[in-house]
Amino acid sequence: MTALADYTPEQQQLIQQTREVVAALHAELPRNELVVWTAGNVSQRVKGLDLFVIKPSGVSYDELSAETMVVCTLDGQKIDDGTPDELKPSSDTAAHAYVYANMDRVGGVVHTHSTYATAWAARGEEIPCVLTMMGDEFGGPIPVGPFAIIGDDSIGRGIVETLKDSRSRAVLMQNHGPFTIGSDAKDAVKAAVMVEEVARTVHISRQLGEPIPIPQQFIDQLYDRYQNVYGQK
Repeated sequence: MTALADYTPEQQQLIQQTREVVAALHAELPRNELVVWTAGNVSQRVKGLDLFVIKPSGVSYDELSAETMVVCTLDGQKIDDGTPDELKPSSDTAAHAYVYANMDRVGGVVHTHSTYATAWAARGEEIPCVLTMMGDEFGGPIPVGPFAIIGDDSIGRGIVETLKDSRSRAVLMQNHGPFTIGSDAKDAVKAAVMVEEVARTVHISRQLGEPIPIPQQFIDQLYDRYQNVYGQK
């Protein structure tokens, strides 16, 4: 088993900093009402190393700390990171690991069971791009990924297959819920918050009538402006 002691002091410091970031970001999930009980998880790649940090399995959000975050290799194996042997990584670790191993651009992954996004996933229906916010953030509709069972890398394969050629940073895994990706964990958490917001808004819109689709040329303009002009660079 790979051990924390196998890394240089500088690398160990980077691992610790990543654990602190990931622990802090988990607070955003219940704060934004994206999870209940112990469901959901955040992970982040350790920059420059074939490692990532993820939430432990079945631990309450108010018990999470940098010290309880679990460090794993890109094949999903926990390293000897100083946490107790019985502290297992998230049950979604294999999915996160597969995404990191197969999508170099991804630095953070988030999974939630947020109510509205999961309701769309339960129907196996993509969220159509009928809001400028969706054009900005996701560059089009939010796609649906295949049904897959937790336990191996099947979910990760579905995420990669669905998002590898998509501008979307979110996928609704059928009958399961949303997974989001980002340049780092904060970026992926933002996408998780945004996918729930648009899932809720579009759902409410459909109760009033049929939402009006945004033409592709305007989606492209929205996405380009938001990604390259908006905000402080």
